[in-house]
Amino acid sequence: MSTGYSGDGKAVRGNYNVYPEQAAAGLWANPTDLAKFIIDIQLSLQGKSNKVLDTAFAGKFVTPVAPGAALGNFIIQNKDTRYFNHGGANEGFRCVYYGSIEDGNGVVIRLNSDNGRMLDEIANSVSIVYKWKDFYNPIVRSAVAVPLDILKTYEGDYDIMGNTLTIRIAGQPMLIVNKREFYPIYFSSQEDFFQPIFLSI
Repeated sequence: MSTGYSGDGKAVRGNYNVYPEQAAAGLWANPTDLAKFIIDIQLSLQGKSNKVLDTAFAGKFVTPVAPGAALGNFIIQNKDTRYFNHGGANEGFRCVYYGSIEDGNGVVIRLNSDNGRMLDEIANSVSIVYKWKDFYNPIVRSAVAVPLDILKTYEGDYDIMGNTLTIRIAGQPMLIVNKREFYPIYFSSQEDFFQPIFLSI
């Protein structure tokens, strides 16, 4: 098994953490097994397999019981295309999978780092290369240079729904989440900035 790393690049003590839970954090799987799981769910939905779930239960697996949530996974609806997905996180590791309900597309991404910001970037890149329908519709923005004295006025800690986000200006302006995850921010004007991962900021 690979060594897990914290968001600041330090190896997890003992290479990976062992959890007592038998289901949540105690469930380990490799990307190949997860990919086989996704494929079999997709085949079950078409009535071509029942290795994991039969067709009726596979239908329940991808039918929302609450907005965006089905039995055991989440549902993303973009226009007429639906995807089922779930993420995972143990200390030093992050992962996510996506499977399309109608088209047979899917991906499993696993990182041996707490810094999971690459997960979406990788998934979006896969969807572009393999031409997935309605998975990723990028917003194109332009960055501008902003004088340092104006950048400095943005420095500080911000409370957003009980979470502290920090902005520091040292060369590249950075957004710091939980005091250990660093994300570059870009200014579209002297009054507006954006962060490609946190689009709501």
